[in-house]
Amino acid sequence: MKGIILAGGLGTRLYPLTGATSKQLLPVYDKPMIYYPLSVLMQAKIFEILIISTRSDLPRFQALFKDGAHLGLKISYKIQENPGGIAEAFLIAEDFIGEDSVCLILGDNIFYGPNLEEMLDDVKDHKEGAVVFTYHVQDPTRYGVVAFDEDGEVIDIIEKPKIPPSPYAVTGLYFYDNDVISIAKSLQPSARGELEITDVNKVYLERKSLRVKFFGRGFAWLDTGTFDALYKASSYVQTIQERQGIQIACIEEIAYKNGWIDVAMLKGLAKVYHASTYGSYLEGLCPSNDMQLI
Repeated sequence: MKGIILAGGLGTRLYPLTGATSKQLLPVYDKPMIYYPLSVLMQAKIFEILIISTRSDLPRFQALFKDGAHLGLKISYKIQENPGGIAEAFLIAEDFIGEDSVCLILGDNIFYGPNLEEMLDDVKDHKEGAVVFTYHVQDPTRYGVVAFDEDGEVIDIIEKPKIPPSPYAVTGLYFYDNDVISIAKSLQPSARGELEITDVNKVYLERKSLRVKFFGRGFAWLDTGTFDALYKASSYVQTIQERQGIQIACIEEIAYKNGWIDVAMLKGLAKVYHASTYGSYLEGLCPSNDMQLI
């Protein structure tokens, strides 16, 4: 399976913060925002990853991650010239995806919870149909919302409904089989001139090949697209890390846990960040090969 992080867009809701840099490079407490979606792909054991961003921002991501070899990853990059919708990612990534299935995650979404890795294990070998993840939200009018029949079966997905059929929003984490490329090619732009991911999901729903999984109580899905959301996400990460003594979205730790890098490589990465608390955390992981990582 291949992985895509869509980190495009102009970030206009975060002006002037995004006047000189990509939204996905803004800090969420102690890490760049893009570390969080990248960590999800890594927890799903996906190591071939494409980052899609704007022409001006892409060099900054390349400077941050290079080819990903230091993390045991294979990272490549593609340009999205203009905001053309989430589903456009599959057209941009067609050569990268090849004959594989694919996971797409939005670059401004944060997922954190005790059962995340188990849920990802359940879909990481996904080869047929589509899997989307939903989350109970207070204001579903802002999202694509799932409608259910009396038996709890999904019957529709409605984009930003005025009268929501349920409180369950579709999050920015999607798993698709290889048909997603041809489906994206068949779409017509919406009224706002974009290829909508909801339209992709509806095709799978019509085929009866759409699975919906639920993030439940105690799980956090954070969208960092506004000032308030960015501040709250940073506060959440700070609170969890300080109380539990762990790092959320520590990509070096995940790479080590996955067996993609060894102790020597982890020590080398820790030295790079030696002056920060992040570096100190990495140093604390280094003493033995067999320590149990969180």
